[in-house]
Amino acid sequence: GKNIDSNVSDMFGRCPYFIIVEVKDKKIAEVKAIENVSMGEMGGAGISVARSIAEKDMEAVITGNIGPRASDVLKQFNIDIYIGKGLIKEVLQKFINGKLEKIQ
Repeated sequence: GKNIDSNVSDMFGRCPYFIIVEVKDKKIAEVKAIENVSMGEMGGAGISVARSIAEKDMEAVITGNIGPRASDVLKQFNIDIYIGKGLIKEVLQKFINGKLEKIQ
């Protein structure tokens, strides 16, 4: 969905929106939704999305699931990847509190 009251998508490359969040002083400071223009690609959507995220200077990604090739692209740009399930706002609070599982 388009806001933090939506659920974290189980499909990294094919989710309809990305929620970009800025965290300051352990609080959510800014939230922006970006439509996933790669969602309908026949193949390689995850890789395309990972490259797009790398261009936006993100530090971390939270997703329900991510493929190995998209994961490799994010890791090349030193972007941390975390697994999160449930409401975005609840998952974000777990992230802020250091309670999410990081994919190595």
